[in-house]
Amino acid sequence: MDYKSEMQQLREELNRANYRYYVLDDPDMEDHVYDRLLRRLEELEAAHPEEITADSPTQRVGGAALESFQQVEHPVPLESLQDVFSQEEVEEFTGRMEEALSSAAYSVEPKVDGLSVALEYRDGVFVRGATRGDGRVGEDVTENLRTIKSIPMTLPDKLSRLIVRGEVFMPKNVFHKLNRQREEAGQPLFANPRNAAAGSLRQLDPKICARRLLDIRVFNLQLAEGRSFATHGETLDYIASQGFQTIPHKVLGSAAEIGAEIARLGESREELPFDMDGAVVKLDSLSDRGTVGSTAKCPRWAIAYKYPPEQKPSRVLDIVVQVGRTGVLTPKAVVEPVRLAGTTVTNATLHNQDFILGKDIRIGDTVVLQKAGEIIPEVVAVLPELRPEGTVPYHLPDVCPVCGAPVVRDEDGAALRCTGAECPAQLHRNLTHFASRDAMDIDGMGPAVMSQLIEKELVKTPADLYFLTREQLEGLERMGKKSAQNAVEAIAASRERGLERLLYALGIRQVGQKAGKVLASRFGSFDALAAASEEELTAIDDVGAVTAAYIRAWLEDPQSRHLIARLKEAGVSMEASRQPAGNQFAGMTFVLTGALERFTRDEAAALIEARGGKASGSVSKKTTYVVAGENAGSKLRKAGELNIPVLTEDQFAEMLEG
Repeated sequence: MDYKSEMQQLREELNRANYRYYVLDDPDMEDHVYDRLLRRLEELEAAHPEEITADSPTQRVGGAALESFQQVEHPVPLESLQDVFSQEEVEEFTGRMEEALSSAAYSVEPKVDGLSVALEYRDGVFVRGATRGDGRVGEDVTENLRTIKSIPMTLPDKLSRLIVRGEVFMPKNVFHKLNRQREEAGQPLFANPRNAAAGSLRQLDPKICARRLLDIRVFNLQLAEGRSFATHGETLDYIASQGFQTIPHKVLGSAAEIGAEIARLGESREELPFDMDGAVVKLDSLSDRGTVGSTAKCPRWAIAYKYPPEQKPSRVLDIVVQVGRTGVLTPKAVVEPVRLAGTTVTNATLHNQDFILGKDIRIGDTVVLQKAGEIIPEVVAVLPELRPEGTVPYHLPDVCPVCGAPVVRDEDGAALRCTGAECPAQLHRNLTHFASRDAMDIDGMGPAVMSQLIEKELVKTPADLYFLTREQLEGLERMGKKSAQNAVEAIAASRERGLERLLYALGIRQVGQKAGKVLASRFGSFDALAAASEEELTAIDDVGAVTAAYIRAWLEDPQSRHLIARLKEAGVSMEASRQPAGNQFAGMTFVLTGALERFTRDEAAALIEARGGKASGSVSKKTTYVVAGENAGSKLRKAGELNIPVLTEDQFAEMLEG
């Protein structure tokens, strides 16, 4: 078999396997077989890149990052639906339809809570996908849509043009996993799967979208050149025959039947893989739709029934406080079990102290619960008339319930955060940050390895990393002798990263990379920094009163002192890696612009800071000099407007030397 025939056969086998796995949920190929075939196809495509086709499974991983999304005008508008909120409004809708048509049949289907898109095919090949936008103009997100495995790249029928409409969503299980990962990384959580799906589909880098494992359900045929259909049900059957996952639907004939189906869908929505934010009712006959027509905003032949949030009363048995991996104290109400939106609820989030005081939630209160975004149980209201005697207002503790360290309120006043340097609740995040590239840069010690070290109780603080042995690391999953030896060597090498990196790695509040460099340059050693008063710290440029207070509080905490002692015992350098080269730039602010030949921007900034100066990103009246390289732009113009002296790179080098 020649290579072209083999590539075609591999594409067909892999695409068929993808269809059975992602669309039919009935896989018939073992994972190791799929992986072997995919690797063979990748080898052939690497050798013959001119033979790569758009429908190749290798093209689903995401191409190069985009600079922006192009606008797309929809040939058939993606209309929105009129919302209704009661059975009476459903009956009014069916009454209007029957008055105009004498009789009618209706398709009732779940409304996926996601992001609406149009998928366009030419001669059976996927060529473009776009977001709904305003219904007439959307954004081209083709490369991101290619990463969704349930979207076929080619169709059995080779119609000259086919456009279908679907709803992209993030499966519930993927959403929960993603939020756990974001929490571990100290990133803000997505509020709900819809926000997560929308944010993922609009990533400029398709590889990020590919990792989010989005899915789609197709619910409408927008355009099919060369084919005609009588009913919506027929179009869905046809769409399914082309390899799409379609939305489940029922064709019914009366308002009573529609109401029963809406109720059934509402009761079963927990069983669906996607979030459902309503039920859609629309005429099944396509000719009837043409008769009824549309308004300027939405079709007259369809409505979207919106379910009211289910609310139930329950009693607060206790309020417990959890400490997240970022150190935030999160209060939670333990409530008497109650069935709510398809699941049994035993606790509800209380967000923060301000939320508790605002609603005056107390232990013993009877409260009204509902699921925020249909997912997270929360307290909507307190029923004060049912409050027992003797209850008292609730206040979060002043110290961490896990480690006993003091807690501080965030700058925005909403969250309380543990300050413990060795708090067990924050261990994973602290370890991962400590070993990260911009901190101590310990190669091979990522989040997965840290999780295993914690699980096996091999580390309890970042300092414990320096006491690990090769034998201990060899006992971890996917860590052989060579990998373990490399990790030990990487840990040993990190001992000499210097004070500036160490200060950033310690996770002191408001001490980032720049502040770490400034402090290391000013004091030269950790002991000198530890002896500095709050006033001395405040006197340093870029260290304000709030940051100085955080530094002193961290230095004085017993957990911090223990951690530093252990790091010293491990031989971690407490000295600045670059001793100050002098103070000839003291009080000066430099702005770098254009392409420099002798230095990178970071190198030039480090040289300025090592001599007591400050490197800024913007030109202002406080700027002392602007250093201009090739192709300098707006910063150079601003310097001219403000009469700021401009140095060439050679002049800057002379200043560095003398």
